[in-house]
Amino acid sequence: MLHLRVISPAELSGEVLKVLDECVGVVNIVVFPGAARSPAGDLVQFDIARESANEVIDRLQELGLHTEGSIAAEQIDLSISQVADRAQEEAPGDGDDAVVWAEFAQRLEEDIRLTWAFMAFLTIATLLVAIGVIVNSPILIIGGMVMGPEFGAVAAIGFGLINVDRHLIGRALRTLALGFATAVVITFAFALAARWLGWIDVDSLNGHEEIEFIVKPDRWSFIVALLAGAAGVLSVTAGKSSALVGVFISVTTVPAAGYFAVAAALSRWDDMAGSALQFGVNLAGMTISGVATLLVQKAYWSRFGIRLPARPGPR
Repeated sequence: MLHLRVISPAELSGEVLKVLDECVGVVNIVVFPGAARSPAGDLVQFDIARESANEVIDRLQELGLHTEGSIAAEQIDLSISQVADRAQEEAPGDGDDAVVWAEFAQRLEEDIRLTWAFMAFLTIATLLVAIGVIVNSPILIIGGMVMGPEFGAVAAIGFGLINVDRHLIGRALRTLALGFATAVVITFAFALAARWLGWIDVDSLNGHEEIEFIVKPDRWSFIVALLAGAAGVLSVTAGKSSALVGVFISVTTVPAAGYFAVAAALSRWDDMAGSALQFGVNLAGMTISGVATLLVQKAYWSRFGIRLPARPGPR
């Protein structure tokens, strides 16, 4: 269940309540006339089955509440109510499969912001991988995989392709390009300094059979990227953060970037080419499967008359 808080101009409150009465899965409706101060209006609170949220949010936006008032939603961790249980049973589909598209779109907007935190996490992850490559430590490489924050931007590209949203795609690509470019340059400088100090040399990457998969992409690399992209989108849309950790461990974008930087510092051109190809294979595979997964989810929920809304404009 979700709990929605709506601030509505007084003249629209009747229409809001009409929407709530017409939609299945809505319970525990409470109205506080004139309670809201900024923006001014009536405060309407209610609980709703997750699988019905898209229809209600879309219709409230059609009334203009996202510009004239406010719409906010939060997850209900505990609900002890037979009325709420019946509402969930009446709602179409299953709550665990439900995609609240407005929630997904907002999360992607946050994930593609080129913030210092994003840059720091990606750079630290790439440095960890670089050290793991040098000392032949799969554990460090896995640590860098988990820390990498890039999947949200990849998912945003897929969502943008479905909505034909060039602005979203452009922002996501910009975040990935600048983020990885910065991480690789800093890691390259680190590796170059290590070479000048005599800590590593051109033979430092020899005999590392356990991690050679990073520079030797094959058909399995693409299949893994497809599976990881599909699992990643499902975990984000369903709010399964524990599953998303598994996705991070499956993809080889950050390891490829870290290996590329070390190989560049050691002038190992073949390894640079292999790393770059691995990076491209993973991004392509995740994007393709992400788009396919979102299309399947869209088709599934269209059975219940629920639309995939356009992404909200930039905030």
